[in-house]
Amino acid sequence: MSKPVKSQWNFGELFSPAEMRKVLSVSELTGNVRALLEKQIGTVWVSGEITNLRAQNSGHIYFTLKDAGAQLSCVLFSREKVAQRELLADGQKVLLQGEVTVYEARGQYQLIVRAVELQGVGALQVAFEKLKLKLAAEGLFAAERKRALPKFPARIGLITSPTGAAIRDVLHVVQRRNPALEIILASARVQGDGAAKEIAEAIRMLNKYGNLDLILVTRGGGSLEDLWAFNEEVVARAIFESAIPVVSAVGHEIDFTITDFVADVRAATPSVAAEIITENVFASRELVGDAMSLMQLRVRRRMRIESENFESLAGRLVRLHPRRKLDDSLQRLDDLQSGLLRGLKTAARSRNLVLQNLAGRFLRVKPLQVWKARQEVLKQLEKRLNLLGPEQVLARGYSITTDVASGKVLRDATKVKAGQKLKTRLAKGEVFSTTQP
Repeated sequence: MSKPVKSQWNFGELFSPAEMRKVLSVSELTGNVRALLEKQIGTVWVSGEITNLRAQNSGHIYFTLKDAGAQLSCVLFSREKVAQRELLADGQKVLLQGEVTVYEARGQYQLIVRAVELQGVGALQVAFEKLKLKLAAEGLFAAERKRALPKFPARIGLITSPTGAAIRDVLHVVQRRNPALEIILASARVQGDGAAKEIAEAIRMLNKYGNLDLILVTRGGGSLEDLWAFNEEVVARAIFESAIPVVSAVGHEIDFTITDFVADVRAATPSVAAEIITENVFASRELVGDAMSLMQLRVRRRMRIESENFESLAGRLVRLHPRRKLDDSLQRLDDLQSGLLRGLKTAARSRNLVLQNLAGRFLRVKPLQVWKARQEVLKQLEKRLNLLGPEQVLARGYSITTDVASGKVLRDATKVKAGQKLKTRLAKGEVFSTTQP
């Protein structure tokens, strides 16, 4: 066995212990964790069951979202204009959209809620599942009827809102990957009453227009209610009847609509749909020459770096926004208010215990025992009063002399007059006498 080779470097000699480690305060570490969560995770959709819901006087709502394996603290601030806020209740299963962050005062990660949807049992969800089963049974989703997209489309039809984010995403990708692609826009509302009818009519109109390689039906993300036009049967029937292949790109990657199941191709987002449509042309352009490929590679790398720099700056801006500090202050205020209420409840319970103890002691004393005790006290007082009475004084050999006429007790012999009639009271009997001059 070969001997271990001694390294020529001695890191203990190069760096002192203080230089080889970085010591963070709790606040610094928590701030770093918060920044990391907000940058790496940011805004997400999460599902679970609500528990421990409590609404503060401030209007803020705090609760826990849980599943079988974990739980997540959530807060919905009163200023957030969130639809379906009334869905929040203990035991309710929901889908939440929000920002993952850290409440630094308690070192606890939490979700700041921005949107609420009912999970699984909502009326729209029931209608969605019912229509899905119906259309699947009729064969509208069958894989064998789906058509392949043309490899090099020259003209496509685009059905979306002319003012939405989806059209901007599609045009941006097409301009970058295949600027020669011709786009025929059939504008339609993508949410609200009547939107489904407009989308279906746009599909039929583009089929009559002719000379199109494919049709792209798209819109950006939103709630189940926002995307509901793409879950209507009239749209599904129009796609199924279309003689032109249809690409569906509705919402975000996690969103699925009826149009996704009926369409020939489903794309996760509008941008992804544009990339799928331009994929072969773009790949062919890459084969034109190494110089163009290298240029594009450098451009994309630069864009990625700038995008990361932008996200980093945007994250710093969000963390330094006064609203975030206000949120923390409001949450601390709610914590203090909760602590004060708990203190008042504890004081009230202590007072009630004291009153109950006094009442118990009073009830344990029987009325007869009280009466006997009072009678014994009266007897003792009567004895003490008798000891101080005049009869006891006379019994010890003393007498009391009074003037017969006035009945006044004589206390001074110098004030007695000659011939004054006196009465002397003894322990037994009385003696009458007349003073001599």
